[in-house]
Amino acid sequence: MNLKKLVQQRFEEKFGEQPAFVIRAPGRVNLIGEHTDYNDGFVMPMAIDRAVWLAIRPREDGRVSAHSLEMDDPIDFEISNLGKPGQGWGEYVKGVTWALLEEGFELSGWEGVLTSDIPVGAGLSSSAALEMATAMAFMAISNTEWNAPQMARIGQRAENDWAGANTGIMDQMISASAAQDHALMIDCRDLSTQLVPLPPKTSIVILDTMTRHTHTGSGYNDRRNECEAAAKHFGVEFLRDLDKVTLQKNSIGLDKTLLRRAIHVVSENDRVIQAMSAMQNQDPHIMGLFMNASHDSLRDNFEVTNRDLDLMAALAQETKGCYGARMTGGGFGGCVVALVQEEQAERFATEVAADYFNVTDMQPHIYICKATGGTEVVKN
Repeated sequence: MNLKKLVQQRFEEKFGEQPAFVIRAPGRVNLIGEHTDYNDGFVMPMAIDRAVWLAIRPREDGRVSAHSLEMDDPIDFEISNLGKPGQGWGEYVKGVTWALLEEGFELSGWEGVLTSDIPVGAGLSSSAALEMATAMAFMAISNTEWNAPQMARIGQRAENDWAGANTGIMDQMISASAAQDHALMIDCRDLSTQLVPLPPKTSIVILDTMTRHTHTGSGYNDRRNECEAAAKHFGVEFLRDLDKVTLQKNSIGLDKTLLRRAIHVVSENDRVIQAMSAMQNQDPHIMGLFMNASHDSLRDNFEVTNRDLDLMAALAQETKGCYGARMTGGGFGGCVVALVQEEQAERFATEVAADYFNVTDMQPHIYICKATGGTEVVKN
């Protein structure tokens, strides 16, 4: 069923009237540029046609109340009395509320119903989409203009300081500001962006290994700490400021693990810039090569893949019609993204799914995706 119609219908069943606003906030897949965002580097994600849908109406008592069609635990809290961070999907809503208050926004209450078809834990930014949907709810209720970079910062602060996941800005930024039919090259230092057209006659295929991760687990936060330690060794604030020559010249005495982390970030930033050029030149073959190299570095230098991600990437790369494939998201589970010839996409998806099942006895979920626009209030 169309999720917009579903969330409107459930809202009307619950509240007896049509919602004042219906909000769509998309998930994302990152084409290239992994673990570079919190190093002030470059990333190139695109928003996908899977999203959080939120139907709301204002309320006058300063409370936020929301019911998820996928989750059993509805949320209800007072804006002026958030308490301390806890567990569950509602903490992302509370976190955005807290961050907006910290930034000086005057907030009014609302209530609503939400649904989502973004798989949780697959590395497709279900949490960032929920954060941006929440931010848009508050902006819509107060008739405040949407400022994508500002709201992305709000979402990141909620994730970092309320939910306890030291993620970068990429997920919130692409969900907040994406453009249809384009990827978005984001400079995570100043949040400047550049639209990058997808190569013609290609499809983006997301291959979910069905293994899961969490950004609040130790692996993700450990990598961020390791990057900070490596930057300190080289005397730079962020690994974004490190070039290959300085990396090679000044790596003596650096712990080998930290060196590998630095090598990945420096080389990955270069790959993003070159991949953007390949896409602008409508060259999916070159783009695919950079995607393959990115996966190799994530596996060998950053060590955030697992057996299933490596297997899925290898199967995709070896299947006819694939230009390139790589792990996408935080790692330790989740998805592989592949750039595929458009006319081969359905067959590619079927073949890779069968091959993966034959080896793992797990049935992957596969999505042939389109690039969509960013968070918005959807007109009826």
